[in-house]
Amino acid sequence: MGLKLFIFLGLFCVTSVLGFGVDPALCINVFDELTLGEGFDGVTQVQGFHSESRAFHFQGSSREVKAPEDVSERMLQKLRGRREFTVVVTLKQEHFNSGVILSIHHSEQRFLELESSGQRNEVRLHYRTKGQKAHTEVFPYSLADGQWHKVSVAVSASHIILHVDCNRIYERVVEIPFMDIPEDTTFWLGQRSSAHGFFKGVMQDVQILVMPQGFISQCPDLNRTCPTCNDFHGLVQKIMELQDILAKTSSKLSRAEEMMNSLDGCYCERTCSVKGVVYREDESLTDGCRNCTCTNGTVQCETISCPPPQCPADTTPAYVKGACCMECQPVCHFGEEELVEGDQKAVHYNSGRCQLSECRERTMHRVVMTSPCPELNCPESEQVTLTNRCCKVCRGHDFCAEGHGCVEHSDCINLEAGACCSCKDGFRPLRDDNAYCEDIDECAEGKHYCRENTMCVNTPGSFMCVCHTGYIRIDDYCCTEHDECVSGLHSCAQNALCFNTVGGHSCSCKPGYTGNGTIFTCAEYNRYCRPCSEMLTYKPLTNDALRS
Repeated sequence: MGLKLFIFLGLFCVTSVLGFGVDPALCINVFDELTLGEGFDGVTQVQGFHSESRAFHFQGSSREVKAPEDVSERMLQKLRGRREFTVVVTLKQEHFNSGVILSIHHSEQRFLELESSGQRNEVRLHYRTKGQKAHTEVFPYSLADGQWHKVSVAVSASHIILHVDCNRIYERVVEIPFMDIPEDTTFWLGQRSSAHGFFKGVMQDVQILVMPQGFISQCPDLNRTCPTCNDFHGLVQKIMELQDILAKTSSKLSRAEEMMNSLDGCYCERTCSVKGVVYREDESLTDGCRNCTCTNGTVQCETISCPPPQCPADTTPAYVKGACCMECQPVCHFGEEELVEGDQKAVHYNSGRCQLSECRERTMHRVVMTSPCPELNCPESEQVTLTNRCCKVCRGHDFCAEGHGCVEHSDCINLEAGACCSCKDGFRPLRDDNAYCEDIDECAEGKHYCRENTMCVNTPGSFMCVCHTGYIRIDDYCCTEHDECVSGLHSCAQNALCFNTVGGHSCSCKPGYTGNGTIFTCAEYNRYCRPCSEMLTYKPLTNDALRS
């Protein structure tokens, strides 16, 4: 009886290691359905990530990998009306390529489309919601790096989970996808249409599984419910590392407390520097359209509120150089127009004569031309007549070079007959002529993409994601503790690949080997298992053993 139980347990272990079975009725194998490799230009069979299934290289932009109408209907029949499904694919995408992995759409309505953008370093899932609205869920992550990746997107009602290389990257709550797909819907692979969204690279194992956790078929180890001996050894090693970190942290806190006690008797006034001028604590200043105060070494500013001026007769509100708000200015009447101090007006006659007048002290005064107009080096059809000067200019004249009133975070923009101000990217206007602009705090307003283990820091016109202390950068938006794969502090077997993740790492056996990827578990196919007595013998893992 004991021998039979031992053999049964051994067979169960081998079966669970070899993979997770999927009911064929729940699986849409896209390569098999399309009979890929037969009559598709720009698609050739190549060596894949593993040798258990076919892999195809997608190249060029003249291909048309589209399912025939009957094949498309057969595939979509399994997917139609489902609220739980998973898209899985193993791929190697060319650097900077932006392309569609698969697309199911009817006219302009995308019911399901998975896209990888190498230009924006994003994975995008397009679908339609129950309210018949188009929706795009964006995951900041780069797949277009010329490396093999296992990718799965699992949808379960309002939950979407993105796995890359058997690591859970994102889990989000979204609007429920609407999968009532019309009968004449088209199914494309490696492109959105015959002219757009061409994926360039190699794909393998492209499947749609009508089940909520289809990623288990790609990563069987994620289905484990009981820890292995290796898991226990790893846990012991982690506890030892945490004890060492706790001891070092306690020592640092003790030294920091001693330093703080020595500073109790000191007073250091913190100052602020604005445009080269130093301000002391609580000192106030006016910076453009903001009233500011130096507080604890930091300049705290509030936007100046400009109430509408109540101007008496023969005056009008106008902006004055050096002031933020409009002030009442005396006016000159020129026909039906009202001009303020310094404004000029030109009257051009049919005879070619021109009269220039300027508003001074409530009266229009004639301006005498002291020199002739400069000669223009453009044809008459390209010459522009202006309302505030007698001399014409060539189209494309640089009015900004003559002087402008664009002050803080504002750029001067040339128009055909003058210039105007425009706020720089990342800034918003403080008044209606865009002469003064203020920074948009993306961090405070939630307009940033900072993710795990980062802190959003506002910068002028933009923001940056700063890693927490002790973490290293994965990309512009995410950080991880450290790269165990590079440092060698990982638990992967000799015949396994190591993948760094947020907060740890994962292991995956190389092609031709089977197991969960950790130490002693990647064996060639048809090899005998090690005796259970050896696996259950506990030996503490050392750093030398981990590096091997």
